[in-house]
Amino acid sequence: VLQRRRRLEDDCALIQSLRQRSEDLTVFLEWVAQGEDVDDDLARALNDLTVQVEAAEIKQMLGGEHDRKNAIVTIHPGAGGTESQDWAEMLLRMYLRWAERRGFKREVIDLQPGDEAGIKSATLTIAGDYAYGLMLAEAGVHRLVRISPYDQAARRHTSFASVFVWPELPDDIEIDIEDKDLRIDTYRSSGAGGQHVNVTDSAVRITHLPTNIVVSCQNERSQHRNRDAAMKVLRSRLYDLKLKQQQDRLEEIGGVKRDISFGSQIRSYVLHPYRLVKDHRTKENVGNVDRVLDGDIDGLIKVYLMKKSSGTLSQAVDD
Repeated sequence: VLQRRRRLEDDCALIQSLRQRSEDLTVFLEWVAQGEDVDDDLARALNDLTVQVEAAEIKQMLGGEHDRKNAIVTIHPGAGGTESQDWAEMLLRMYLRWAERRGFKREVIDLQPGDEAGIKSATLTIAGDYAYGLMLAEAGVHRLVRISPYDQAARRHTSFASVFVWPELPDDIEIDIEDKDLRIDTYRSSGAGGQHVNVTDSAVRITHLPTNIVVSCQNERSQHRNRDAAMKVLRSRLYDLKLKQQQDRLEEIGGVKRDISFGSQIRSYVLHPYRLVKDHRTKENVGNVDRVLDGDIDGLIKVYLMKKSSGTLSQAVDD
């Protein structure tokens, strides 16, 4: 009830703001018609209105139960060793930069570095309004094609990395986790952290024995805080698993045959022999690959949400 009330209050405030900006724009247009020199003010007002309308459009498309929540994101490289691990780290940087661009708070809570370069896995939290609803558009397999900097023969390589996204659940959502179902291990942090790294066993790894889900956190210097952060991730993953099991049962009862999209590419990033980012679900192409890899992915996310809302998404491409 409180969440619904908050959404209604925000919607009313947004409508009022849009109405006010529209009225301001009308006044500037009247002044222009009278010969007043207000071109700069008019341009700013038009830009502000455009930005707010686009934000309102995206919010309209994000009406899911958890869309407004913070996001928990995990990135895993595919097969391919150092090349894929480097690609996973490039994706991590892309999402950190994206969150920074949007003014979201972001924190890497677990990172397993690669043997030579890149990462073996990373988990981060992104906190901000609609962080989960927006980041859910990025869940899936991402493909990179480039001349590998790790290949002495300078051959072209194709690498894959998977992105998983879950909502960060509030404490009032009950997830039944019994202590006997958990195996908790502590170890020394392997990430950056200055003089405190590898001094105490503060990093925590939790295994949920019934499902074999493993989560870990090593970002905090306190073992207790790392455990709390890892449990937060575990709660979200178990909740997500429960929802998927319920959906599977409904589809089985209804006789619905579901396409299995796990392991299929949602987007390709080609750096050689040409430069292009292609979203296989929306058919959207972006020529400026560097900007995308620097976190400029709002355009890709918006097109995805629009096509998802209208039911015109294409299927992902098999590996």
